[in-house]
Amino acid sequence: MTTPGETDTFRTTLVNSGLPADLSRRHLLQLGGAAIAAHALVPEVVAAQEAPRRGGVFRLRGEEPTSGLDPHLVVNHHRIATNLSFTHSRLVKVKAGPSVVPGTQPLEPDLAESWSQPNDRTYVFKLRKGVRWHPKPPVNGRELTADDVKYTYDRFLQLKGNPNRSTLSPVERIDVLDRSTVKFTLTEPFGWFLDYLANTVTWIVAREAVEHFGDLRRAEACIGTGPWLLERYEPNTRLTFVRHKDYFVPGLPYADAVEVTVDEDPSSRLASWLAGRYDFAPEYGQCVRRVDLPVARQRKPGLRTQDFVVLFGAITAMKLDREPFRDVRVRRALAMALDWKQILETNAWSAGHGVPNPAIPAALREWAIPIDQLTPLGRRIYGRDVAEAKRLLAEAGFSAGFKTPVEATMGWSPDYVDELQVTMQSWKEAGIDAELKNKEFGAFVSTTIFGKFDKLMHSLRGGSPIADVSLQVTHIPGEPLNASGVDDPKLTEMIRLQRRTLDVAKRREIVYDIQRYLAEQIYYAYGPSVSAVAAWDPRVKNFAPNIGHDYGGRLMTAWLSG
Repeated sequence: MTTPGETDTFRTTLVNSGLPADLSRRHLLQLGGAAIAAHALVPEVVAAQEAPRRGGVFRLRGEEPTSGLDPHLVVNHHRIATNLSFTHSRLVKVKAGPSVVPGTQPLEPDLAESWSQPNDRTYVFKLRKGVRWHPKPPVNGRELTADDVKYTYDRFLQLKGNPNRSTLSPVERIDVLDRSTVKFTLTEPFGWFLDYLANTVTWIVAREAVEHFGDLRRAEACIGTGPWLLERYEPNTRLTFVRHKDYFVPGLPYADAVEVTVDEDPSSRLASWLAGRYDFAPEYGQCVRRVDLPVARQRKPGLRTQDFVVLFGAITAMKLDREPFRDVRVRRALAMALDWKQILETNAWSAGHGVPNPAIPAALREWAIPIDQLTPLGRRIYGRDVAEAKRLLAEAGFSAGFKTPVEATMGWSPDYVDELQVTMQSWKEAGIDAELKNKEFGAFVSTTIFGKFDKLMHSLRGGSPIADVSLQVTHIPGEPLNASGVDDPKLTEMIRLQRRTLDVAKRREIVYDIQRYLAEQIYYAYGPSVSAVAAWDPRVKNFAPNIGHDYGGRLMTAWLSG
């Protein structure tokens, strides 16, 4: 759903038309989230639609599932969710394909054939009949039933250590009405309920797999109802997914297999793509770094591309109960010192293309507030002002600046490391001298992001393309991912109110007010999001990128031409 004001900002151009894919920095600063529309390049129009073709293998550079494959034991990060998107299904999913504008998340049925809402607190889902699990022990291809749905969500809500549990906290109970009907009863109205059911952590899982293996971390336990099944897993090397012959959508998927190669070296994976070993650009989201785009176009005639602003961006958490970050002036100085334009100009992904982020990532164009709609105090942090940052620090008692440790992981990517270096230099120029404490990726995502750090943490956010995630999980007291330790009763009530508001327009007004408030309080500081370029070979048909980890959903209806 898009407001008239947002619609007015839309500017689409044909791919490879030669028209600029970016806006001036002045316009970016003014438009903020709404500027995403200007970055959405629609795929080239094909005069005569080619008939889908069965067969072939999609080859892409993907992710090593570092933390295992249990969706209920890890945060929604790309190393896990992208792989599960090939093998698993949800009740509802985000629609994919060239008709979907990146940054929007239209929903459509997945395992649910239909659903109804008898009242504000009740949802009833009718399941497709004849859905079969993968033919792997101990499930052995049996038919999916409503009991599987109930088991999945009971586990999701009850499993100790599930960092995503609170996203569905309004669920009071789940009842099986018959073999193909399941009812969810909520404690209160919940405007984001269907969006969360489509999230890439709410995969339906099999009881037998959990009981047999103890949990779902191991590759052998990766058993779903999705379009492909995991045939082979070579740690740190490759994952091979083959077509699920009994997949519940007739004729899909078109591709016989998907081969995911693990390669953590940007230079190596670029070389592999240019040599023809991948069908898609080798960075996350099937993107190519902008600095590599000219050589890619030269080496790959007819290359298909599409610009879009990515969901992920940097986030800095500060211990609000410890000095010096108790003082909002210090937090404001840290945010104001950030040279977000320099980050975009020096980063290989963006090469100067991108947007600043309010509390909700700008990629979520229907919910991120335009920067020029923040309060004057909130807008000021987006115009870098080192002198003002120093003045604020002096006013807070740090006229000579201060030193602080900052915990981070180099495991995100080399391009993330480049951004971190610019960020730390920006802070230092304003008098905030951060000493880097590097942590191994697995340790970082299992400890640091949950608030286990001394003073300051720098990381990436953007796993779930749901605006509420940026509010609920990082700002409500007691939430595992409330890394800064936010405890603000006024904010808590605002967040709870928007969750209870079913009217989308009214909810958006509340969400905008929350972002105005957060831009003044600075409980977290946010880096920009790049305007990336997705790229794929011309023989890949009916594909389009979008934000989020659902690789499988976007490849399911794509095919390879002869």
